[in-house]
Amino acid sequence: MKYIFILSLLLNISSAFGQEKQIKKDKWHWNSNKLKQDTIAGYCQVLKIDNVLYISGAVTDNITPEGISSVYNNLKASLASFGATFENVVKENLYTTDIEEVKKFNYVRKKFYNNDFPAATWVQIQRLYMPKAKLEIELTAHLPK
Repeated sequence: MKYIFILSLLLNISSAFGQEKQIKKDKWHWNSNKLKQDTIAGYCQVLKIDNVLYISGAVTDNITPEGISSVYNNLKASLASFGATFENVVKENLYTTDIEEVKKFNYVRKKFYNNDFPAATWVQIQRLYMPKAKLEIELTAHLPK
């Protein structure tokens, strides 16, 4: 019984001192140095917590090599906002209104990863947030500690 009390006391003390009250969030958003987020739609382009980057989707309404390249170049800029590259990407989520068309141009995507591919999920959907958009890609990346 005495050991249970001591163990319980130690757990309570470590909980009180071991956890932060709030998560420290660093943000980056296109052309928004002051707010670092979009207050109309309610999001930021990149959210950094600890050494993890959560990157909101970049979109195109053009499923062509040029359209796909523009998405990945925007993601490249998002990664660069915290000093990362595609080498830091661990997860990619791709949403499209035409999966077969995207698959035709997968070679464009592969060039950005330089044969170091992340875990990936590709999903065909009916529609994206922006009505004319046909492709949206979001990333999760880890920075070195």
